[in-house]
Amino acid sequence: MSLKIIVSYDDTDMDRDALAVGRLLAAAGGELALAYVRHSFGESLEQQQAEELLARGAASIGRPEMPQHVVVNPATSVGLTELAEKEQADVIAFGSEYRTARGLVKPGISAHKLLLGGPSAIAVAPAGLHENPIVSVATVGVIDEGDPSARQTAESLAGALGATCAEYGSGSLDLLVVGSRPEAPDGRVVLSAKSDYAVEDARYPVLVIPRGVSIDFGAPAPATA
Repeated sequence: MSLKIIVSYDDTDMDRDALAVGRLLAAAGGELALAYVRHSFGESLEQQQAEELLARGAASIGRPEMPQHVVVNPATSVGLTELAEKEQADVIAFGSEYRTARGLVKPGISAHKLLLGGPSAIAVAPAGLHENPIVSVATVGVIDEGDPSARQTAESLAGALGATCAEYGSGSLDLLVVGSRPEAPDGRVVLSAKSDYAVEDARYPVLVIPRGVSIDFGAPAPATA
């Protein structure tokens, strides 16, 4: 089954960043989809407006045929979780929080909630990524938290991107794969304090995977630095 990546998208600059990191991961082998969560209260687009917004997003990357989902739920994080479970998605991609300084990574409210027990891997893009998309990746870093699945994912992703895999802190990185803490339930994303710091200290896209879940990007594993 093809790797599935859902991008949380509302046509803001932050979510254009999310689309940029989603495209990077999809280039490593995967199917990309856009999703917008309509809320039952407060400010939210009507169904037709939401569909038009997603259509613009798909057209902006020359992929008007890509899957587009409008979900109705009071909470964006819950709506995306339900969609990911229904679609059997492997990754949900987010941009950083509104007003994050360019080049920094800071998960917003919905992403942060899913980093505290979500069932899918979470990708977070640094602010401004859509203005200067990553063309090539030389090194994929990894913090495995003692979980071999995290290292397998990092090696698979590096292999698909023609990169090498290296330990976090060993040198310059272009992307970081982070495993969930040892106490996390199998199949759930939960960051340790150390990994949470590494995410917010990042200047490159971050992919946090559920405990015990290896994501296969369908490429031979590279040599580890």
